[in-house]
Amino acid sequence: MWPWGHAALGYLLYRVVLPSRGRPWPPSDGTAIALAVGTQFPDLIDKPLAWSFGLIPSGRSLAHSLVLATIVCLLVVTIARRSGQSKPAWAFAFGYYAHLLGDALLPILQLDAEFLSFLAWPLLPPPPYESDSSFLEHILNLSPTPFTLFGLLLTVFAMGIWIYDGYPGLRWLGTESGTPVSND
Repeated sequence: MWPWGHAALGYLLYRVVLPSRGRPWPPSDGTAIALAVGTQFPDLIDKPLAWSFGLIPSGRSLAHSLVLATIVCLLVVTIARRSGQSKPAWAFAFGYYAHLLGDALLPILQLDAEFLSFLAWPLLPPPPYESDSSFLEHILNLSPTPFTLFGLLLTVFAMGIWIYDGYPGLRWLGTESGTPVSND
Protein backbone atom coordinates (compact mmCIF):
# COMPACT_ATOMS: atom_id res chain seq x y z
CA MET A 1 0.00 0.00 0.00
CA TRP A 2 1.27 3.47 -0.85
CA PRO A 3 1.66 6.18 1.84
CA TRP A 4 -1.61 7.92 0.98
CA GLY A 5 -3.47 4.60 1.22
CA HIS A 6 -1.97 3.93 4.66
CA ALA A 7 -3.02 7.38 5.86
CA ALA A 8 -6.53 6.93 4.47
CA LEU A 9 -7.00 3.45 5.94
CA GLY A 10 -5.74 4.57 9.35
CA TYR A 11 -7.96 7.65 9.40
CA LEU A 12 -11.08 5.79 8.32
CA LEU A 13 -10.56 2.96 10.80
CA TYR A 14 -9.89 5.44 13.61
CA ARG A 15 -12.96 7.39 12.51
CA VAL A 16 -15.08 4.27 13.04
CA VAL A 17 -13.44 3.03 16.24
CA LEU A 18 -13.07 6.24 18.26
CA PRO A 19 -16.73 7.35 18.30
CA SER A 20 -17.84 3.75 18.85
CA ARG A 21 -15.84 3.76 22.08
CA GLY A 22 -17.71 6.83 23.31
CA ARG A 23 -14.94 9.32 22.58
CA PRO A 24 -15.74 12.66 20.96
CA TRP A 25 -15.04 13.17 17.29
CA PRO A 26 -13.06 14.68 15.65
CA PRO A 27 -9.79 14.21 17.54
CA SER A 28 -7.51 17.06 18.56
CA ASP A 29 -4.89 18.23 16.09
CA GLY A 30 -2.13 16.56 18.09
CA THR A 31 -3.97 13.26 18.16
CA ALA A 32 -4.72 13.43 14.42
CA ILE A 33 -1.06 14.19 13.67
CA ALA A 34 0.07 11.29 15.89
CA LEU A 35 -2.33 9.00 14.02
CA ALA A 36 -0.92 10.17 10.67
CA VAL A 37 2.68 9.64 11.83
CA GLY A 38 1.76 6.15 13.06
CA THR A 39 0.32 5.25 9.67
CA GLN A 40 3.66 6.09 8.03
CA PHE A 41 6.10 5.01 10.76
CA PRO A 42 6.99 1.48 9.57
CA ASP A 43 7.91 2.73 6.09
CA LEU A 44 9.82 5.72 7.49
CA ILE A 45 12.05 3.26 9.34
CA ASP A 46 12.29 0.25 7.04
CA LYS A 47 12.52 1.79 3.57
CA PRO A 48 15.58 3.99 4.24
CA LEU A 49 17.32 1.33 6.36
CA ALA A 50 16.83 -1.30 3.65
CA TRP A 51 16.97 0.65 0.41
CA SER A 52 19.36 3.50 1.18
CA PHE A 53 21.67 1.96 3.76
CA GLY A 54 21.30 -1.81 3.30
CA LEU A 55 21.16 -2.34 7.08
CA ILE A 56 18.08 -4.59 7.08
CA PRO A 57 17.03 -7.27 4.59
CA SER A 58 13.83 -5.71 3.28
CA GLY A 59 11.65 -2.62 3.14
CA ARG A 60 9.18 -4.72 5.13
CA SER A 61 11.12 -6.26 7.97
CA LEU A 62 12.21 -4.50 11.17
CA ALA A 63 9.46 -1.92 11.76
CA HIS A 64 6.87 -4.05 9.95
CA SER A 65 7.31 -6.84 12.49
CA LEU A 66 4.56 -7.29 15.06
CA VAL A 67 7.38 -7.91 17.55
CA LEU A 68 8.93 -4.47 17.10
CA ALA A 69 5.54 -2.78 16.60
CA THR A 70 4.39 -4.02 19.99
CA ILE A 71 7.61 -2.93 21.70
CA VAL A 72 7.55 0.53 20.07
CA CYS A 73 3.87 1.10 20.83
CA LEU A 74 4.23 0.00 24.45
CA LEU A 75 7.20 2.36 24.89
CA VAL A 76 5.39 5.27 23.23
CA VAL A 77 2.25 4.77 25.33
CA THR A 78 4.23 4.32 28.56
CA ILE A 79 6.32 7.45 28.02
CA ALA A 80 3.32 9.49 26.86
CA ARG A 81 1.20 8.40 29.81
CA ARG A 82 3.83 9.82 32.17
CA SER A 83 3.60 13.19 30.41
CA GLY A 84 -0.21 13.19 30.22
CA GLN A 85 -0.30 12.68 26.45
CA SER A 86 -1.81 9.20 26.26
CA LYS A 87 -4.45 10.00 23.60
CA PRO A 88 -1.92 10.95 20.90
CA ALA A 89 0.21 7.94 21.90
CA TRP A 90 -2.72 5.56 21.49
CA ALA A 91 -3.52 7.21 18.14
CA PHE A 92 0.08 6.66 17.02
CA ALA A 93 -0.18 2.99 18.03
CA PHE A 94 -3.51 2.66 16.22
CA GLY A 95 -1.99 4.17 13.08
CA TYR A 96 1.04 1.90 13.34
CA TYR A 97 -1.10 -1.24 13.49
CA ALA A 98 -3.37 0.11 10.73
CA HIS A 99 -0.26 0.37 8.54
CA LEU A 100 0.58 -3.28 9.18
CA LEU A 101 -3.01 -4.24 8.37
CA GLY A 102 -2.80 -2.26 5.13
CA ASP A 103 0.35 -4.11 4.09
CA ALA A 104 -1.17 -7.46 5.07
CA LEU A 105 -4.48 -6.82 3.30
CA LEU A 106 -3.49 -7.90 -0.21
CA PRO A 107 -1.70 -11.11 0.89
CA ILE A 108 -4.72 -11.95 3.05
CA LEU A 109 -7.11 -11.39 0.13
CA GLN A 110 -4.86 -13.48 -2.12
CA LEU A 111 -4.48 -16.18 0.57
CA ASP A 112 -0.71 -15.84 0.23
CA ALA A 113 0.78 -16.67 3.64
CA GLU A 114 4.36 -16.31 2.34
CA PHE A 115 3.87 -12.56 1.92
CA LEU A 116 2.63 -12.22 5.49
CA SER A 117 5.98 -13.39 6.91
CA PHE A 118 7.10 -9.77 7.37
CA LEU A 119 4.77 -9.63 10.37
CA ALA A 120 6.91 -12.22 12.17
CA TRP A 121 10.36 -10.91 11.22
CA PRO A 122 13.02 -11.82 12.50
CA LEU A 123 11.40 -15.14 13.44
CA LEU A 124 10.59 -15.64 9.74
CA PRO A 125 12.49 -14.26 6.73
CA PRO A 126 10.93 -11.31 4.92
CA PRO A 127 8.94 -12.11 1.77
CA PRO A 128 10.75 -12.08 -1.57
CA TYR A 129 9.88 -8.82 -3.33
CA GLU A 130 10.61 -8.19 -6.99
CA SER A 131 11.65 -4.60 -6.36
CA ASP A 132 13.00 -3.88 -2.91
CA SER A 133 15.87 -1.60 -3.74
CA SER A 134 15.03 2.11 -4.04
CA PHE A 135 12.40 4.79 -3.74
CA LEU A 136 12.85 5.76 -7.38
CA GLU A 137 12.37 2.17 -8.56
CA HIS A 138 9.07 1.96 -6.69
CA ILE A 139 7.83 5.26 -8.11
CA LEU A 140 8.83 4.28 -11.64
CA ASN A 141 7.08 0.91 -11.28
CA LEU A 142 3.82 2.42 -10.02
CA SER A 143 1.07 0.86 -12.08
CA PRO A 144 -2.72 1.03 -11.95
CA THR A 145 -3.30 -2.38 -10.38
CA PRO A 146 -6.69 -3.00 -8.79
CA PHE A 147 -5.11 -2.70 -5.33
CA THR A 148 -3.37 0.59 -6.23
CA LEU A 149 -6.68 1.94 -7.56
CA PHE A 150 -8.40 0.76 -4.38
CA GLY A 151 -5.83 2.75 -2.38
CA LEU A 152 -6.50 5.85 -4.49
CA LEU A 153 -10.27 5.53 -4.11
CA LEU A 154 -9.87 4.96 -0.38
CA THR A 155 -7.73 8.10 -0.21
CA VAL A 156 -10.27 10.24 -2.07
CA PHE A 157 -13.04 8.96 0.19
CA ALA A 158 -10.96 9.55 3.33
CA MET A 159 -10.06 13.07 2.19
CA GLY A 160 -13.75 13.85 1.78
CA ILE A 161 -14.47 12.57 5.29
CA TRP A 162 -11.45 14.43 6.68
CA ILE A 163 -12.65 17.69 5.08
CA TYR A 164 -16.16 17.07 6.42
CA ASP A 165 -14.61 16.51 9.88
CA GLY A 166 -13.01 19.96 9.76
CA TYR A 167 -9.40 19.09 8.83
CA PRO A 168 -8.24 17.40 12.07
CA GLY A 169 -4.50 17.89 12.35
CA LEU A 170 -4.63 21.23 10.52
CA ARG A 171 -7.32 23.13 12.42
CA TRP A 172 -4.72 25.08 14.34
CA LEU A 173 -3.81 26.83 11.08
CA GLY A 174 -7.25 28.43 11.00
CA THR A 175 -7.22 29.80 14.55
CA GLU A 176 -6.23 33.38 15.23
CA SER A 177 -3.99 32.55 18.15
CA GLY A 178 -2.48 29.49 16.50
CA THR A 179 -3.57 27.44 19.51
CA PRO A 180 -4.66 23.92 18.57
CA VAL A 181 -8.33 23.08 19.05
CA SER A 182 -8.83 20.07 21.31
CA ASN A 183 -11.81 17.77 21.06
CA ASP A 184 -10.41 14.83 22.95
